[in-house]
Amino acid sequence: MPELPEVETTKRGIEPYLEAKRITDIVVRNASLRQPVTANIAECCKGQRILSVSRRGKYLLIATANGNILIHLGMSGSLRVVPAKTPAQKHDHVDLVVGKQAVRLRDPRRFGLFLWSEEELAEHPLLKYLGPEPLDDAFTGEYLWKMSRKRRVAIKNFIMNSHIVVGVGNIYANEALFMCGIRPTRQAGIISRADYERLATNIRRVLEEAIRQGGTTLKDFRNEEGKPGYFAQELQVYGRAGEACSCCGETIRSKVIGQRSSFYCSKCQK
Repeated sequence: MPELPEVETTKRGIEPYLEAKRITDIVVRNASLRQPVTANIAECCKGQRILSVSRRGKYLLIATANGNILIHLGMSGSLRVVPAKTPAQKHDHVDLVVGKQAVRLRDPRRFGLFLWSEEELAEHPLLKYLGPEPLDDAFTGEYLWKMSRKRRVAIKNFIMNSHIVVGVGNIYANEALFMCGIRPTRQAGIISRADYERLATNIRRVLEEAIRQGGTTLKDFRNEEGKPGYFAQELQVYGRAGEACSCCGETIRSKVIGQRSSFYCSKCQK
């Protein structure tokens, strides 16, 4: 699943091709995504000038004077910039056409979203209850500590809860917890304020590094030009069950927490 760094990388990739451009057309080949593509989206968008391209959590937001396009890449979605007349392949479901180019949504599993909304984004049901961005100043160790009090949930599930903080997906949650020496099964409510300060810092650090390198290399993720990201080459625990810990040599273990695979070092993480 594309996580925050992949979505941010995609946002930065498509932004120069879209910002200040006028939408020529929206071509919908298959509207059956996680939610149906908005029925009249082409009619609503044609002729509109794109004011900005932004991101909220894992949602890409394309703003016009009349409303916003909301895109979510789901489990296997990607966006590519292609010549508008490029023949579509099997899983190419939607094209956002600007002149002679198009931003094309490819989504084999069809868990993504491509929606039009004219309501205030802050009140949109998909965005209204999201927590702070992990790269913003509002996201601090103090904030995490306060939100965690009396919570018995595992710390990994806590930081992956989008109502607490957006965009900390499975890969980066594992990596940040390893960097802090915190075992992913520990109860969120008993972790100290100092540990949360380190955790907030390392969540930000691991996400910023992944963005810098272009996102995590997974079989389903490609950047806007179709090239893979590179961060997976430096993952310390995720996907490395049975291998030696890079810090102490202990064998990396795997455990399912909240229906997601978790990876940790039993010696380095307490």
